[in-house]
Amino acid sequence: MSERVKVLVVDDDPLVRAGLRMILGGAADLDVVGEAGSGADVPPLVAQLRPDVVLMDLHMPGVDGLTATERLRADPGAPEVLVLTAFEADGHVQRALRAGAGGFLLKDTPPAQIVAAVRRVAQGEPVLSPEVTRRLIGLAVGGGGGDRRGAARERLRALNNREAEVAAEVGRGRSNAEIAAALHLSVPTVKTHVSAALAKLGLNNRVQLALLVNDAGVVD
Repeated sequence: MSERVKVLVVDDDPLVRAGLRMILGGAADLDVVGEAGSGADVPPLVAQLRPDVVLMDLHMPGVDGLTATERLRADPGAPEVLVLTAFEADGHVQRALRAGAGGFLLKDTPPAQIVAAVRRVAQGEPVLSPEVTRRLIGLAVGGGGGDRRGAARERLRALNNREAEVAAEVGRGRSNAEIAAALHLSVPTVKTHVSAALAKLGLNNRVQLALLVNDAGVVD
């Protein structure tokens, strides 16, 4: 990632794009390098502009943000994706997170929080607070079914005991500091275990890990 964070704004509403450009453009370390009004325009713009973060609307005509996110994050070298949604309980958020989006924002999020969220996603950190993570996971994974639970448990067998313990804490929506306190580990050690778990499971971020753990039914 470059020193300045390059952002691609994707939304079918020109007024929303203009507002986001104004918000992000006011931050000294953020550059809006491009805009798109459809998910279909994302791949060529990403290839041309090489953004660090794609700020992605979910609901667009043609190729929507969900499909665009899934296609984009299938590439190991893809930029981070921060999803925008107008609905906090939108069931489509599940697909976005499973596809590897770094988190989501509501469109009424205060400007300063949008800027902070873009910075965090650019650094590979989820933008969801532990409280929001717990709530979202509860909405997203309810009614997963036996097949998904069995498949998730089988995948988690790739982890060693300590990695599995840390993964379970991630599934509870706890931060690295909270996990460190609960398991009597240092924060750097927790980060190491989270990174190892993501690598072994072929996941992009801790939100996906939390969803997998909850699919497996190994947390309260």
